[in-house]
Amino acid sequence: MTTPRTEHLVLPGVLTAEQAAATVRGILAVQREDGAIPWFRGHHLDPWDHTEAAMALDAAGEHEAAERAYLWLAAHQNEDGSWYAAYADGAHDDVTDRARESNFVAYIAVGVWHHYLSTGDDTFLDRMWPCVYAAVEWVLRLQRPGGQIGWRREDDGTPTADALLTGSSSIHQALRCALAIADQREEPQPDWELAVGALRHAIRRHPERFLDKDRYSMDWYYPVLGGALTGAEAKSRIEADWDRFVVPGLGVRCVVPNPWVTGGESSELALALWAMGESDRALEILQSIQHLRDTDSGLYWTGYVFDDDAIWPRELTTWTAGSLLLAVAALGGHDATCAVFGGEHLPSGLAPDCCR
Repeated sequence: MTTPRTEHLVLPGVLTAEQAAATVRGILAVQREDGAIPWFRGHHLDPWDHTEAAMALDAAGEHEAAERAYLWLAAHQNEDGSWYAAYADGAHDDVTDRARESNFVAYIAVGVWHHYLSTGDDTFLDRMWPCVYAAVEWVLRLQRPGGQIGWRREDDGTPTADALLTGSSSIHQALRCALAIADQREEPQPDWELAVGALRHAIRRHPERFLDKDRYSMDWYYPVLGGALTGAEAKSRIEADWDRFVVPGLGVRCVVPNPWVTGGESSELALALWAMGESDRALEILQSIQHLRDTDSGLYWTGYVFDDDAIWPRELTTWTAGSLLLAVAALGGHDATCAVFGGEHLPSGLAPDCCR
């Protein structure tokens, strides 16, 4: 095992160099030899969280391990371009949820672009392009006339027309990364540009096109994290529900009114705040969840029930650690992470006025 690069993963009150290295080693210890990164050993792998953990490895300079994670996706992609929602312990032949979720499938574009920006490896980008292309085409077959993306296809192939704001916001980021990959390869995809423009318009202007999940903090900040809302619109959205979701000194609630803060949501909010230019508040959020750190493994507990003073569930998840490392990397100026979550070199303003 290599020594992780941690100079940009040091953040006062969040991570020392030693702690950052321990967290990276914690993720590597869970990764299987074939590249799969389950939530933790004995639990399942889903393609979105697998990719998030791989991105954290790239942010730490563990490029070979990250590449193996992406090659796992390429090797086990379904013929239609999708992946299943869950694989037992990352075993490709032990599928535990045969539905296919649109934001899970799309997220590979974010990871592949992040890896390319981290390494400059054109051979990798060439190898992964067919995989990304097939995934995006599968996702866009679920786009509704209003621009939103249907949530999933069931095991029998039946599409779910209902759309999730969080999922569609994540797909918005993924489509922009896919377009950046296409541009790098000089293979324009005008249909993708139209699709992401319509999706962005739906997110910004038509909340009624999405299922009502207003109680969930992800629906609050994901339009900002996914890049659909920026500037004054982003600030207004975050300010409107800050007191509803943020528990000072503890982190971010997963869902109101439950007295449960979670490391993943807190770290993602920190990333969204950083993207808005509010690094001080992002730092405060990351500092507030250090009570979730497990000193033995370097990983983070999924959540904390503050009414009962209880860690729950008793899970040390790779994706929680991964999201924290990515937030720290952005604050630390890691070029690839800043570009992917800050929107640098990603297409914007693709929603035409005629969509209003």
